[in-house]
Amino acid sequence: MEDSVSAPNNPDPRLYNEDLGPARERKWGTYSIFALWMSDTHAISNYAFASSLFVIGLPPWEVFVALLVGITIVYGFMNRMGHAGHRTGVPFPVLARASWGVFGANIPALIRAIMAVAWYGIQTWLASEALVLLGIQIAPGLAQYDHNSILGLSTLGWIAFLVMWGLQALLLTRGMEFIRRIQDFATGPVVWLVMVALAIWLLVKADGDISLTKSLTGLGGGEQFHQSVIAVSLTVATFLTLVLNYADFARFTPDHRSYRRGNLLGLPVNFTAFAVVSVLMTAGTIAVFGDAISDPVEVIHRIDNPWVTVIGALSFMIATVGINVVANFVSPAYDFANLVPKYLNFKRGGMITAVLAIVVMPWKLYSSPVVIQYFLGALGAFLGPLVAILLVDYYLIRRGRIDVDALFRADRAGAYYYRKGFNPNGIIAFVPAAVICAVLALDKDFQDVAPFSWVFGLVIGGALYYWRSAASRVVGKLDHTMIASELAPSGPDTAQVREEVPSTEH
Repeated sequence: MEDSVSAPNNPDPRLYNEDLGPARERKWGTYSIFALWMSDTHAISNYAFASSLFVIGLPPWEVFVALLVGITIVYGFMNRMGHAGHRTGVPFPVLARASWGVFGANIPALIRAIMAVAWYGIQTWLASEALVLLGIQIAPGLAQYDHNSILGLSTLGWIAFLVMWGLQALLLTRGMEFIRRIQDFATGPVVWLVMVALAIWLLVKADGDISLTKSLTGLGGGEQFHQSVIAVSLTVATFLTLVLNYADFARFTPDHRSYRRGNLLGLPVNFTAFAVVSVLMTAGTIAVFGDAISDPVEVIHRIDNPWVTVIGALSFMIATVGINVVANFVSPAYDFANLVPKYLNFKRGGMITAVLAIVVMPWKLYSSPVVIQYFLGALGAFLGPLVAILLVDYYLIRRGRIDVDALFRADRAGAYYYRKGFNPNGIIAFVPAAVICAVLALDKDFQDVAPFSWVFGLVIGGALYYWRSAASRVVGKLDHTMIASELAPSGPDTAQVREEVPSTEH
């Protein structure tokens, strides 16, 4: 169906509210995008991932190369999705209406939301664990309240969890502009200060005796290469959630340069630098403590200095809030708002996310490897097909020609109404790709290819969608200019937006 159908300035209330409409402010410059990635990558899980590669036997230089290759692939995906988000100015669930239909877009949105709710709860609980340790360090008498169990948490654990939950809810429901300000000056930079200080302390204590070429376990060359390839794939898989909903952030950038430069600094540069420090710290813990410690909080406790413990615990609590903002809050806030925009906006969608994060009892999810593997693992296997459908639709089928106003129309004449609001091509492409991907990810008979399941999903889902949609393929060059919309506000908030037309595609 042609995308040139024009929508009047009266969007369907079932599809529109101000939070879902084209961005009103575009203040996320290069540094804000860079800070966004600092908030996301400075996570204990990323530290542990880089450290684990060193512990299983990859020499440090090979860990750095593998992670650099993986994050460079992620960087390419982010630029592609960022292009769509910036030009349309709409969040992920609205952008998905072009390929899934105005109502069908709730399918990928809810899949993304379920994953985010689970991990939002888990990250909040992990932050509360640091708060428990901090509380006991400051007031040892609190330890007596940490031995009972109420639905799996001690009294002190519940207090800490609800404190972190309430603090995040207070901060995060202030809106995207407030989130930008917090992450710019707090969640990203503070962790770097602590990490660098710890790395220097360990290097000094180890007298600089850390090798960048020696394998810790004597792993053979062939197996080293195999583990490196797996590391590349897992790095990409880890970031696919944010690839899927990167439009949620890129929509607020004033030009293409902002998200591209922010992505470059925050992903290949910052992520690899963080990996370098993580591996150096792990190698340092072997020399200083005699054990390979893959948890920076544990390193802080081993130093056995109350001031170090307090400062370190606070910094990693802030880091956990940062990753929750970027990876686990913004997306479901939009995703739930997309269900019933007439009644749910960004803030209400965010509160639903926060409440559900308590209901799922994340400490039980995290303590059960079976749940993590089969529930979150299966949902994660769906990410490849979802990303492929969005990118194939935008780049190969439409060549960037999206009618933004038609994304908010639910009448039969709408460009994205398809069949009762659902695009059969999206569903037909997604279902078989997701099933195959989930089998490869979860069946033990395919454990050798499980780390690459997202690749199969990406290829199969993208190929099926292209095959089903090829008849409506638009011929022409990809446009780079911002898409005009009658729904986009005009005035001082948008006057700062500037556009350049690059001579080549990136």
